[in-house]
Amino acid sequence: MSGHVSQTAAPSHSDHSAGAWAGGTSPYKISYGKMMMWFFLVSDAFTFSGLLTAYGYMRHKYTDIWPTAGDVFTHFPFYDGHIELAYVAFMTFVLIASSVTMVLAVEAGHRMNKKQVQFWMVLTIVGGLIFVGSQAWEWYHFIHGTEHGAYLLEDGVTVMRHKIDPHTHVMEQGVFLVPENDQSGFREVSGAEAQAMLTNAEHIHGANLHHNEYGVPLFANFFFFITGFHGFHVFSGVVINFIIFLMVVEGKFEKTGHYEMVEKSGLYWHFVDLVWVFVFTFFYLL
Repeated sequence: MSGHVSQTAAPSHSDHSAGAWAGGTSPYKISYGKMMMWFFLVSDAFTFSGLLTAYGYMRHKYTDIWPTAGDVFTHFPFYDGHIELAYVAFMTFVLIASSVTMVLAVEAGHRMNKKQVQFWMVLTIVGGLIFVGSQAWEWYHFIHGTEHGAYLLEDGVTVMRHKIDPHTHVMEQGVFLVPENDQSGFREVSGAEAQAMLTNAEHIHGANLHHNEYGVPLFANFFFFITGFHGFHVFSGVVINFIIFLMVVEGKFEKTGHYEMVEKSGLYWHFVDLVWVFVFTFFYLL
């Protein structure tokens, strides 16, 4: 007696593949807008990585004559003395604190708490404005320079500056530091040799794209480009946050039923904060 056995065919590998790539489901269960924001942030990270890599290479190439950030950025508002990197540290603290307030704004949005979203976003915007204003103040003092200035020789490249004690920041009169011809370091010049070199030298103050009182002009070029590029990101983030804040006030997200726009803005803001941590570490601390 022969029986009929019914068999169900097992799904093929192609069926599994077709189901996985059939569409209709967003990867990692995130929205299109958040996914596009991540794509933008990854591409922007490559840009900053390239800038910091170039900075690291040039600093390594001119190690012995590269200015030390701790000797350049020593000013602090309403204080006549010198404190190494104090104001830059304050700027960093403000920016990191604004990242915390952004997290709290996003969390309040998940709870659909309109008032708390407004409160934390206002603090985030204020923190961003303080940072941008502080960076403008830092740029002003870097461009303006110090009272003693430096001397630009006739070759238009070599910068000769007064010798400054790195601890007391007191100028040693009549002694200058001149880069070696092979850019391997500095040598001290004084007396008749110094007077001869200063005969046709140009007295300069501060830094720009052509000369730098503090040493190698490349230092100023990287400073303006990297910190300026980051500052533009922070300013853009402040503008975006302000626009979204107005949308929150108008109750737009209450109507849509979610505050995802605040979360997407938060992703950008956290990225800007993270980039500054790398800029602060590589440009100011190392």
